[in-house]
Amino acid sequence: MRTRFSLAQLADPDIESAERSLRACVHCGICTATCPTYVLTGDERDGPRGRIVMMQKMLEADAEPSAEAVHHIDRCLGCLECRTACPSSVDYASIADAARAHIATRYRRPPCRQLMRNVISVVMSRPLLVGLGAAVARLLAPLVIRLPGQIGAAARQAVFAENLKERDERYDEDAALPVTPTAHVALMPGCVQRALAPSIDRAAARVLGRRGIALKVLRGAACCGALAHHLGHRSEAKALAQRAIAAFEKDGRHEAVLITASGCAAHLLDYPRLFAGEPEWHARAKAFADKVKDFSELATPRKAEAPLRLRLALHIPCSLQNGVRRGDCGAAGLAAACSEVLPIPESHFCCGSAGSYSLLQPQMAFRLRERKLANIATLKPDAIASANIGCLLHLSGADAPPVLHPAELIDWAEGGPVPMALQRAKSPVKGTTSG
Repeated sequence: MRTRFSLAQLADPDIESAERSLRACVHCGICTATCPTYVLTGDERDGPRGRIVMMQKMLEADAEPSAEAVHHIDRCLGCLECRTACPSSVDYASIADAARAHIATRYRRPPCRQLMRNVISVVMSRPLLVGLGAAVARLLAPLVIRLPGQIGAAARQAVFAENLKERDERYDEDAALPVTPTAHVALMPGCVQRALAPSIDRAAARVLGRRGIALKVLRGAACCGALAHHLGHRSEAKALAQRAIAAFEKDGRHEAVLITASGCAAHLLDYPRLFAGEPEWHARAKAFADKVKDFSELATPRKAEAPLRLRLALHIPCSLQNGVRRGDCGAAGLAAACSEVLPIPESHFCCGSAGSYSLLQPQMAFRLRERKLANIATLKPDAIASANIGCLLHLSGADAPPVLHPAELIDWAEGGPVPMALQRAKSPVKGTTSG
């Protein structure tokens, strides 16, 4: 593509990166077939090719974007399946990041929509506020779950998460530490998952402890910043990234860093992009990103003494496929723990969670959830495995099989507790072990 950015605009590292990606695009359209929103609507403006044109015009004009452009850019999931499919290696993420930041500073949204985005940014990055909001939503469940639009979508997810959350356990690091560890890994505690599904990190610690890996919470780190980044709040995202990097550097004992939500892991790997044009922080961000490990890399397959008699549908999050770029989601480890691990038809299609997308675009997200669950239903599974808290919450519900993190399943197969989602399921799975 030919671009028309001024030299002053190209002095901005974000615009310069976006411009390189724009020039690489040849408008072949291969990406459109992989885009969930385009497949649903058939509207070129809801596909990568159409959005790229709108984002280019918006960035080149360096002015307030049109409501039409914002509407269709907002409907992008950020799943990055288009980037994976692109034969020209166009980095769609760099264009979308620049566009979101531009919209955040140049476009005035309707007050209610802007308020919702601000609430998401403030509340969902703070575990105490997430937990408080979920508890209030559960208390007022008969009322809040009937609310329309974005608020109702948020309330329904909060109520379901609060109903599943374990209340009688505390995270005990020492109980999971191996006597003679062979490796030390820092655990980023995260925010939403820490508040709504603390059992995931406990299970991960026990699984890794059996493999000689000491998993310790990284003190001083907070939210990874992914939510703020995807909302276009660049300064907030950078501040959270700096906090995480500084905490890891200060600790100094760990060879790697882990976060058990794949959406957050993908963002940690992208930290260097946040600090383009800032040599000191870019170098520190790259050193940090080089230490990031996915749970499936650390939880090496280990044959369970009594594998679970479980027909398991494996949902691989977009963030794992296209961000972390580990498309198997630790299938080998799950296969050692469960009797059947089944790939889901249309596995490349996003489920509609996409961070805060299911709250900001509930109608589109619901259609994608229905499509994903329909594909899962063809497998007749006992449970679903997903490595991302957003997907786990979005897919969960009375109309779906229990949804669990791979760490919970592997831990259960190796002698850990039965995951809470299975304990609360209306229909028990077919047995617990093969014994």
